[in-house]
Amino acid sequence: SARAASKTPEEFTTIIAEEFRQQWEKLGLKIDRFQRTTSPQHHLVVQDLFRRCLENGYIYKSAYSGQYCFFDELYVSDAKPGEPCPDCGRPTETVTEENLFFKLSAFTGKLIELHEQNPDFLQPETRRNEVLAFLRQGLTDLSISRTTIQWGIPVPDYAPHVFYVWFDALTTYMSAVAGQQAGGEDLWPADLHLIGKEIVRFHAIYWPAFLMAAGLPLPKRVYAHGWLLFESDKMSKSRGNIVRAAPIAEVAGIDALRYFLLREIVFGQDGSFSYDALVGRYNSDLANGLGNLASRTLTMIRQYRGGAVPASPGDAAIAGQAAETVAAVITAFERFEFSKALETIWSLLSAADKYIVGQAPWKMAAKPEAAAALDATLYTAAEVVRVAAALLAPVIPESAAKIWAQLGMPESLESVRIDRLAWGQLAGGQKIGEIAAVFPRIDAKVAIPRMQELEVLETARQAALLGKVPAPPAGAPAPAAQTITIDDFARIDMRVGVVLEAQAVKGANKLLQMKVDIGEAEPRSLVAGIAEAYQPEDLVGRKVVIVANLEHRKVRGIPSQGMIVAASVEGGKPVLAGFHEDVPVGARLK
Repeated sequence: SARAASKTPEEFTTIIAEEFRQQWEKLGLKIDRFQRTTSPQHHLVVQDLFRRCLENGYIYKSAYSGQYCFFDELYVSDAKPGEPCPDCGRPTETVTEENLFFKLSAFTGKLIELHEQNPDFLQPETRRNEVLAFLRQGLTDLSISRTTIQWGIPVPDYAPHVFYVWFDALTTYMSAVAGQQAGGEDLWPADLHLIGKEIVRFHAIYWPAFLMAAGLPLPKRVYAHGWLLFESDKMSKSRGNIVRAAPIAEVAGIDALRYFLLREIVFGQDGSFSYDALVGRYNSDLANGLGNLASRTLTMIRQYRGGAVPASPGDAAIAGQAAETVAAVITAFERFEFSKALETIWSLLSAADKYIVGQAPWKMAAKPEAAAALDATLYTAAEVVRVAAALLAPVIPESAAKIWAQLGMPESLESVRIDRLAWGQLAGGQKIGEIAAVFPRIDAKVAIPRMQELEVLETARQAALLGKVPAPPAGAPAPAAQTITIDDFARIDMRVGVVLEAQAVKGANKLLQMKVDIGEAEPRSLVAGIAEAYQPEDLVGRKVVIVANLEHRKVRGIPSQGMIVAASVEGGKPVLAGFHEDVPVGARLK
């Protein structure tokens, strides 16, 4: 990806990190700490974790064999020999190298005990059962370092090893909040890790084992959410069926999406998304439900009581239901039962609507003797709106804050603690704010095409950011290669060379290392993926074509100072370019 964007890996990841930061800000996702694994302070925490595990006897050296893509310079997990790289599609190669291993097998029993004796450590229950089933098969030790990767956190005292993926990545949870590396602040252990279900194994097996080995406290809980499905398929970048949040936020507001996802989908399970369902849920629950109740309650207070909340204890039955709602919502939130919590809130809103219709305040307003009853009705409706706004602040923060301001509340919504939320905290005589529609109805015929149009534009913007060219439609003919000018071609320095030495690269079944003379003072070192087509001894003395001005790189730690030219035959082996006539070494191809 970095190469496609003409960036170094560090430059590329900096761009992506900033994109995440900007997206979160645009979508109103508030964070306390943005931690990158490139942070020097994070490096210290990772290295400290390693030293603790090493001192406790859980680290050792051994050989690692696996599939590797030399083009993308990455290991391909769970791939078999010769299977393609998931990124570029080229065949992977089996490599063997010395790694540092973590004794994961030593923690099989301890991890089983953790999950059996602490059933709430990992939820939902389906994920816990999956992990226990995996653990009971027994664990194998885990490779935690690589020597073929140059960009990474150095393993102390074990150069040239760098930490590989999970030993580094998982530690980010701790490095952002714990110990002297975080400026003396210590918030570890975490109360909760909230993760996707596909990475449960790493968070519920690897991470606890690392911490146990280091003698450090474990996070208190891990909760794995499900997948979002679009037209019955998991949303994923590889399938190209991602629905991005920004276009929806621009048309319907981000609170519409937040509410839909938490109300429509049982948290922890897979759930389906569609634009039609989003608009339908918005109009029925937000526009016709909460928005309508808030608007007509405030309008009646302005019309019948001059914009001041009447003083009244309100309706006892609704007050009782409100108290039950607060308690039920807090319990549901603590259990991650967000859909259930929202359903409970909407039951209270529905009860308030029904109460208003039954009381008919518009009729009371014309009868002076009904003043007290009108006060009770208006106060009851307003207090329900206040309680609902406070409970909904974590779900629809922008909209709840608008309703809160229209009620004229003197304190900020963020200062309200829902565990202290109670009926009767709305002060009589309080002046309401300016009334405005919080959830205007959405016309699906207009909104959905607009969201889809913006989705196309956002997809193109992100593709450009990643250095990607959009794929052609299915069935379209493959485009011709991009043309270059004669000046472009002139910049490619191809030379005739003769192979002086050739040998297999240890641990890589498709690579050969060669010394090639191209008429310079010293022969060039080249690494090429031609071992399946040519024996090393057959290449010595053979004249070949070399791209001499290609940027030098290291392959498996071996310098490769150029590239040997070969024809790529579909389904076959590479064929080296050569000459029928005698051509002097160092001659340039034009």
